Amino acid sequence: MSLVGFKARNHPQQLRIRGAHDGVDDRCTPDILWQAWNEEFGFTLDAASSHTNAKCEAHFTIDDDGLAQSWAGQRVWVNPPFSDCAGWVQKAWYEVTEGGCPLVVMLLPANRTEQGWWQEMVEPFRDRPGSVLSTRFIARRINFATSGNPGAKYASSAPFGCVLLIFDHERERRGEG
Repeated sequence: MSLVGFKARNHPQQLRIRGAHDGVDDRCTPDILWQAWNEEFGFTLDAASSHTNAKCEAHFTIDDDGLAQSWAGQRVWVNPPFSDCAGWVQKAWYEVTEGGCPLVVMLLPANRTEQGWWQEMVEPFRDRPGSVLSTRFIARRINFATSGNPGAKYASSAPFGCVLLIFDHERERRGEG
């Protein structure tokens, strides 16, 4: 078996003719996880939310287009639409290295590590000395709140694990990089 010519792409259920299916992109981070991460990182902006699931008072919705907004000076939480992981990772890199943003913590599906965006923008840099990027793989599957499962009250974990990408401009200064 050869992988020559293999091109990774999203599963058809992740993308529809009209674009991303809402069930893929509208996943609310459970409060119990977010509260622990917020205590650790002190977020000031939720860059990819809706008015009903925003984790910070300052937040961008799909209408605001968090990819088009400046994150300068903010400590940013991002649970992005999983149909466009690459765009959000690229934005985080820009904001932390050139945009004046000290911290971005992003929750992504861990089953995308073979895709081009991960191989180009994450793998060569993660957890390396001098890099602003570290990863933290979540030990269990997350039960996201979705439109069909508000409040994540039904036991219906995502069919994949997740990973936190932590873009921290001050990581090396603290001796972690």
